[in-house]
Amino acid sequence: MSCVTGTLVLAGTPIGDIADAPPRLATELQSADIVAAEDTRRLRGLTRALGIHTSGRVVSYFEGNESARTPELVEALVGGARVLLVTDAGMPSVSDPGYRLVAAAVEQDIKVTAVPGPSAVLTALALSGLPVDRFCFEGFLPRKAGERLGRLREVADERRTLVYFEAPHRLDDTLAAMAEVFGAERRAAVCRELTKTYEEVKRGPLAELAAWAAEGVRGEITVVVEGAPETGPGELDAAELVRRVQVREEAGERRKEAIVAVAAEAGLPKREVFDAVVAAKNAAKA
Repeated sequence: MSCVTGTLVLAGTPIGDIADAPPRLATELQSADIVAAEDTRRLRGLTRALGIHTSGRVVSYFEGNESARTPELVEALVGGARVLLVTDAGMPSVSDPGYRLVAAAVEQDIKVTAVPGPSAVLTALALSGLPVDRFCFEGFLPRKAGERLGRLREVADERRTLVYFEAPHRLDDTLAAMAEVFGAERRAAVCRELTKTYEEVKRGPLAELAAWAAEGVRGEITVVVEGAPETGPGELDAAELVRRVQVREEAGERRKEAIVAVAAEAGLPKREVFDAVVAAKNAAKA
């Protein structure tokens, strides 16, 4: 005789505008046997905004108690309960609590389904103006400067578009570190307060964005960074380096600035680009 188990439902919640809540979210909140919420106070605010009430038991499920609470929820699922997991915003498990519970449920052969909802990752990608056909999500970077640089160096040659979450008070340091590792001219977009009243998308080279962020930025932040160029560091020939400098000069940059930018973009010493430009200039005179 087979044992009937319950269902784990991962529900996406609005990242800003409550009107973005999927219709199924209200239904699941009202019918779940257990609602596991990252913050029960925020859950109450969400249900008030939706004009509904939960009928099941509400428990907290956040980073601090995730390991201890998971076995309890799995036991309820094995017993046939329908457990709804919600976080403060977005989809559970994506840089939020949920992975441990999903893994434990899968191990017990418990059905896991989802209520698709808003995603800061996908929303920022779509608004960034950068390639979205291939991307990788890197979550939050380490807080310590050395560890942060190390993590960035791991993906310095990654050709896919990169997506990060970041706290506003660390944004300027993070962007400066990205400019150092990826190159000052690598394109990026800082997406702030997505779907909220003061939504803002700031696009530009990393160095320029770092200078902007140094003045102070507020709100929830998602950073989208262009992938590394198809030609890897050190692979550009002298003619291509000269061409890139010329393009920048024609766009109004001073030669010195153009050389610095191209060197950063190509991952080469400034002297190598400078020598290529001088050699081309001398060849033209000959």
